[in-house]
Amino acid sequence: MRGLIPKEEMFFELFREMGIIILSAAVRLKALMDDYTDVPSALQEIKEIEHQGDLLTHEIIYKLNKSFITPFDREDIHALASALDDILDLIDASAQRFMMYHVEETTIEAKGLAFIIVRCCHTISSALNHFGKRHDDILEQCLELNALETEADKVYREAVCRLFDEEKDPIRLMKWKEIYEIMERTTDKCEDAANILESVVVKNA
Repeated sequence: MRGLIPKEEMFFELFREMGIIILSAAVRLKALMDDYTDVPSALQEIKEIEHQGDLLTHEIIYKLNKSFITPFDREDIHALASALDDILDLIDASAQRFMMYHVEETTIEAKGLAFIIVRCCHTISSALNHFGKRHDDILEQCLELNALETEADKVYREAVCRLFDEEKDPIRLMKWKEIYEIMERTTDKCEDAANILESVVVKNA
């Protein structure tokens, strides 16, 4: 199939696939937060999705190194691939902390952050689906991602404030603070990917 796709379009196709993978990982994380049961199976599913993303990232970098002509700047292709891979890594890291720290139940704030992560990844996936096609749509989605990241910052700050106000166990406080930080960093990385996409669109307008 990929052998039939012109080289100029290959990178767009690979990035679209990456968007689908990222969204599937985010959806699985949110499902775990909403129904906190059978945690090991959920974590294994997320780990397998993250592995698919690693393979696809390696394929993008391999094709980048082998291509003489690329549809946009090589540095931007590498930066976008790295940012998308980082999103997956952070989703996996968020999920794995729940088992590492023996978390028995989730929180409203974790559910809220997971919901924002899904919205971010859905927007990223939609933007990547338009990559190389309708650039106006991508710019709108980049603005949406900026707003979502701001929303995640607010949820994170409120979560940490509540932790320090209500949590008496310092170990539990440290565990949850780290979990919230990683989840919020996931939305930061989504914004980073959006900024790269926006830069590519502007440079190639």
